Amino acid sequence: MSKKVLIISSTPRKGGNSDILCDAFAEGAREAGNEVEKVRIADLKIGYCTGCYVCQKTGKCAIKDDAQGVIDKMMAADVIVLASPVYFYTICAQLKALIDRTVVVYPNLTNKRFYYILTMADTNRDKFEGSLAALRGFLDCYEGSEERGMVCADGVYEKGTVNGTKFIAEAKALGRSVR
Repeated sequence: MSKKVLIISSTPRKGGNSDILCDAFAEGAREAGNEVEKVRIADLKIGYCTGCYVCQKTGKCAIKDDAQGVIDKMMAADVIVLASPVYFYTICAQLKALIDRTVVVYPNLTNKRFYYILTMADTNRDKFEGSLAALRGFLDCYEGSEERGMVCADGVYEKGTVNGTKFIAEAKALGRSVR
């Protein structure tokens, strides 16, 4: 059965390494017969959560920007891919802002399958742990959500250096595994 896959690319570098891996994942997921949409949140206006909790009383965020549209897509998806470059050993600010804004639907973003795509310049793979902890902490807040797989591409810094690496094939294969 076809799944609705939402890929959230948070890199501020259009065509950057994590963005390229998102495209490879998308290609594989489409080959497997899934409906795929990629959203580049760096191209959108998404403010940070102010902790006002108006949303918990009204069901709507007090901030009027593009976040609600992305969150609506997350709610409708079966599968969500969260992609981020690793900055200072954690996810980038663009993705963290979106994650925090999901408080508007808390605790209803449930029973989703999650995949991660992470890229970093460092070659010490232990340095992915901060990003993985942040992403896993997010999933812990939403019942029934599960981590299904990831591509963690190390040693990729300059835009496009992920091309020609094993990580492209890994991302495509991971996308093909979505069923």
